[in-house]
This record gives sequence, structure tokens and C-alpha cells, in this order.
Amino acid sequence: MLTSRRAFLGTAGTLMLAGCSSDVLGLRRAVRVAVSWSGQELRAFHKVLTGLGTLSYPVEVVPLGDDISTAFGARSDRRPDILMLPQPGLVPRHLQDLEPMPNDIGPLGQARLWKDLLVHNGTTYGVPFKTAHKSAVWYRPSAFRQADVQPPQHWAEWLALNRTLTQAGVTPLSLAAGDGWVLTDFLENVLLGIAPSVYTALAAATSPRPSEQPQFGAALRLLGQLWSAPGVLAGGVKTSLVQQFPDALVEVFGHRKAAMVLASDFAEPVVRSFAADPNDIGLFTFPQMSAGAAAPVVVGGDVMVLTKPTSDNARDLVRRLAAPTAPDPWISEGGFLVDGRTTGYSPELTRLAEQLVKPGEQPQFDLSDRLGRLGDINGLWRVLTDFLIAVDGRPDKVRTAADAAMSDLLTLEEG
Repeated sequence: MLTSRRAFLGTAGTLMLAGCSSDVLGLRRAVRVAVSWSGQELRAFHKVLTGLGTLSYPVEVVPLGDDISTAFGARSDRRPDILMLPQPGLVPRHLQDLEPMPNDIGPLGQARLWKDLLVHNGTTYGVPFKTAHKSAVWYRPSAFRQADVQPPQHWAEWLALNRTLTQAGVTPLSLAAGDGWVLTDFLENVLLGIAPSVYTALAAATSPRPSEQPQFGAALRLLGQLWSAPGVLAGGVKTSLVQQFPDALVEVFGHRKAAMVLASDFAEPVVRSFAADPNDIGLFTFPQMSAGAAAPVVVGGDVMVLTKPTSDNARDLVRRLAAPTAPDPWISEGGFLVDGRTTGYSPELTRLAEQLVKPGEQPQFDLSDRLGRLGDINGLWRVLTDFLIAVDGRPDKVRTAADAAMSDLLTLEEG
């Protein structure tokens, strides 16, 4: 079964934090904050909490990994009070489990990108904490110089760049297919780049049916052109299938076995920690799919929600975490973007932040998050994993594999 880095690393953190939490010791009930983060991200969040100063109540952080959605509906004394949801698309499906946000911070959830997900019948049920730019590609400039290539401006240039790198003895791409959301990020960028109206229609649909959209199949075929090229993936498909997100980053910047990796802004701390040469770090964003088309910009994020029944302490903590300066300790660690903020980041993340607010840009939320069960681990994740296996080093199999993927989606839609 596919798992993510967050699910894989979450268990130890849960035990450690529960073992030293205030409510376990029989003192006042702590405000329990459920998160999906682990490792460096979890440590950075603790620094954010420390930066809030002295609180009149204890706080317990509970890392749940990809199981965070199981916290909905819990009614025991151990239930989380605040959920840091990495899938904002879950909010509309769980309104019955959520309390409205305090009125003074409610407008934060009504901003561009967030309103459709977090506001229902005029009531705000969540506010953003962390924004993720999912159209970023990190690369090693030295590898590009070795092949005398530049970051691509168009999709066709990316395919040509990969061929040039391969001919120069440089493996182009590291792919964390062990984390299915990396595969969906790739597809979402391609689909948004070739058919933005189809992307937005699927995102807004009550019962989305991607199998009925020819452009969805076209996006699969285009993606197959990249994934199927011989020698394009470090270690081939076999290695990619068991490679998780941090491992793919280390392959590029630590082991230097590939030239680039599609990875969100939150990859930055791992990139900088493992880079063999701290000056050999570059970043470009997903290119235009064709001349004259807008380059895709896919966005994700973690939003704060309050579970029912809430408390004054939980409301207070949400207010504090929503303050403009609250995430500063995490920003200084790297790998953190705040919606609408363009200052205080590294040069690479500043570029990403500026793109998100650039006039004329039309960022769109992560589609798999909006597709419900079709977009989850047993839906699009599995379909794309099977597709990747089918096209392994076989460009001639792309069309057949894309047709099979569309058929699998139809089965899921009707299931």
C-alpha cells in the first residue's frame, strides 16, 4: 500500500508527545492540535508554538500523518481540538464536525484561493496556516551546465532537455512515486496547463467524472511522454515506486544521481540539509504546456479548523497561530509560505511567493484534494501508479496505458 513520508514518520512522534503531555499527567486538559507533519516540519511547528510566549493552558501536538482525517467526529476526551488539515477539500465534507472560526479571523478564510473551500453559507470554517506551491522544480545547476542546457520555458523544451541530459550521461529526474501525491501533482500541473477550464470544472463538480473528459486523457498521454522516456528516471520505475519524497530530494542534491525533482516549497529544508554543494541549488517553475498558454500554478496548503465542541482555549490558540508573525520561526527554518506574504523568505521561496500574488496569475488548488475518494490513495494515486508501471521505458505503450487509466477511473466513478 502506498504511504506518505508523513504517515511513515508520524508514529514515533505521537508516542513521544503523548507521553509527556499535560493532560496525560492528570493536570488541566491540554488544547490538542492534530497535525500531519513529522521530522523537520514537526520540530519547526514546535518552534512556532514556543514563539507564541506563555499560554494560560497546556498544548499537546498529536502527529497523525495521513490518518489525520480520522480525527473528524471523535468525541472522547482525547479528541483533537484543532486540526491542521493538509487537505482543505475535506472541510466541505465535514461541516457537521466543525465549529465556525472566530469572527475576528474569519476574513482570513475568505481570501482568494480559500473561500470556495472554507466558507459555506457565509460562515468560515477554516483559516489558512501554510501555503504550498506545487509547481516548483528543484534542480542542480551544475548538472544543467554539464549538458549545456537551461531550465525549460515550454513542455516540449522539457522533453528535449531530458534527452540532452541523458545523452550527456546525466539522469534527468528523481521521482518519489512511493508518495502517490507526487504523481498527482505532476498530472495536475499538466492538466491545468492544457485545459484550465476542465481543471476548474472538475474541482467544482459535486460528482466529478474525469473519465468523461478527453483532455484528462490527453494530459495522461503528455505525462507519459516524460515518464516513459528511457533513462529519464533515477533508478528507473522500480526504484521510483519505493522512493518517498525526502529520498527523491536526497537523490538529486545529496547523492547527485539525478538533475531535478518536482517538489513543493516545503522541500527546501531537506534540499539545503543534504546538498553536497550549498551553492548548487536552483529552482524553476512548471513550464507552459504550449506557446501562449499560461504556465500552471497548483497550490495546496494546511488549514486550521476547530472540532466540535470547541473551547475558549482552542479559539485563543487559533487566533494566536493566525497572527501575521506567528509562523516567523518556521519561515526562518525554510520551507514555509504564508498566503499573500512575499517577504522574509530565501531567494527561491521569494520567487514562488511572488508568483502566487502576481497580477494575472490564476493559481488553482490541488485537484486530487477536490475529487473526494477519486483523488485518494485508492483512487487517482493507484491509477497513476499503475500508469507509471505500464509506461516504464516504453513510449510506445503510453496511449494504451492512458486508455487503461481512463477505464480505471470510470470504474472508480461508478463504484
